[in-house]
Amino acid sequence: MAVKIKTQYGTIDITNEVIATVVGGAATDNYGVVGMASKNQLRDNVNDILRRENYARGVVVRQEDNGVAIDVYVIVSYGTKISEVSRNVQSKVKYNLETMLGVTANSVNVVVQGVRVLAD
Repeated sequence: MAVKIKTQYGTIDITNEVIATVVGGAATDNYGVVGMASKNQLRDNVNDILRRENYARGVVVRQEDNGVAIDVYVIVSYGTKISEVSRNVQSKVKYNLETMLGVTANSVNVVVQGVRVLAD
């Protein structure tokens, strides 16, 4: 399923993989986020951190009437305040979707799938 944007010149279709790449890049760019996690941890490897080409496995995009709803599955680092990290992810994802793709995010739900201790 793709997001369709109608303009005066025609229709623009943006696939979920493109949205997932933008969302994943915005999410992992925040302090305290170790990486993206899979939404199906039992089917996939539980301890696996997704690489850039697999961000679609950690992002769920649902099209709504006047925008999209996004679910982001992340792993945060130990010792960070999870609520602040999640709030930063929400605002950055929403900003990047609006500036890069012109897509309005009605809701950005952050699901913390795990906490990692980073060794120095």
